[in-house]
Amino acid sequence: MDTDDRYHFNVIRRAIETIDAADGPLTLDALAARMGMSPSHFQRVFSRWVGVSPKRYQQYLALGHAKALLRERFTTLATADAVGLSGGGRLHDMFVTWEAMSPGAYAAGGAGQTIRWGGFDSPFGPALVMATDKGICGIGLAGDTGAEATMADMIGRWPGATYVEDPSALRPWALAAFDMETRLGPAPLHVVGAPFQIKVWEALLSIPSGQVTTYGEIASAIGNPKAVRAVGTAVGRNPVSWLIPCHRAVRASGALGGYHWGLPVKRAILAYEAARADAVPPAPAAERRRDSA
Repeated sequence: MDTDDRYHFNVIRRAIETIDAADGPLTLDALAARMGMSPSHFQRVFSRWVGVSPKRYQQYLALGHAKALLRERFTTLATADAVGLSGGGRLHDMFVTWEAMSPGAYAAGGAGQTIRWGGFDSPFGPALVMATDKGICGIGLAGDTGAEATMADMIGRWPGATYVEDPSALRPWALAAFDMETRLGPAPLHVVGAPFQIKVWEALLSIPSGQVTTYGEIASAIGNPKAVRAVGTAVGRNPVSWLIPCHRAVRASGALGGYHWGLPVKRAILAYEAARADAVPPAPAAERRRDSA
């Protein structure tokens, strides 16, 4: 990502945070002023990155949006056989390694693993990215919880591992993970968990971007229709936020349900994905640079 793209990305990140924190809709002029840009330039840059205008995006961010998604974009996960990487999730073409640990290995909490980590910007605030040599094993979104709490949360998942701060090594994977640099190709993913958790996370991967499903649907899809509460726990323990889309699981009532990194973040992600699903594909980076020159 070059300087112009990084600048515009940070503008959009701040704009999304500003929209989400507002008590009501903000005018284009008010948003542009907060970003330090002219209204026309801000609208052009925002639309290029998000895919829709700021006004349209605010409609997606409305509190009732999850209910609308449930009515209009509900995904039925028909059978356990249909769950997995053959589904329509955004990771179907990524290099994914699943590691369902034995009870003994799971109890050891990642002993023997070296996990590298670094802090990065994301469309939804600061992100903590962790990875083994095989790929990304953890993403925490720290915008609502804070950097220290996010780090402690992630380390608590694998307390026996050795942690090495190495953002330069992880940067290509982090940029690819958040669609900030498409030329790098897909980010490899290495997810470690108990067998039941792995099944739930596979089901999450089959939910297309811009759509939602319910915890009950996930339970049925993995062959445990009565295990709704256990599914909810496994969804909440998903270690790779955003890439494994736990934000796409909502309650049958249309309520958002819980989200490990805070409901404002979940709302922002659902709005972002729905907006992009409805919009034309964003322009390549080179075109965005020409347009903003």
